[in-house]
Amino acid sequence: MAALDELFNAAREAQARAHAPYSRFKVGAALRSADGTLHAGCNVENAAYPNGICAETAAIAAMVLAGGTRIAEIVVIGDGDALVTPCGGCRQRIREFAAPDLPIHIAGPAGMRRSFTLEELLPFSFGPDHLAQEPRE
Repeated sequence: MAALDELFNAAREAQARAHAPYSRFKVGAALRSADGTLHAGCNVENAAYPNGICAETAAIAAMVLAGGTRIAEIVVIGDGDALVTPCGGCRQRIREFAAPDLPIHIAGPAGMRRSFTLEELLPFSFGPDHLAQEPRE
């Protein structure tokens, strides 16, 4: 449980740093890569709305920059009563670096709310394995 608490705290700290002047809806995410390293990210909005990025995307980018290639676990935190699950685009981004059984934990300010697998949030997903090619002769 201490490992999950560590992820929660990293996600909460990232959420506090979010740049959300338009929606005022701050989101934080923290993931643990396969080697055990933590990477966090926050949403960053932009006046040209489509150019913002989600917290999950920021955390994945931090992992890739650090040399990570696989996500072992992720926590997403947002305010409000509703579960703040990754958007469709982030679910696909997570799929690029994770297996369908990846645990995705959803949290609110007071703590963990619910856990899902990636398969539950993105059933019948399209991933890197679909693009595997046979070696050329």
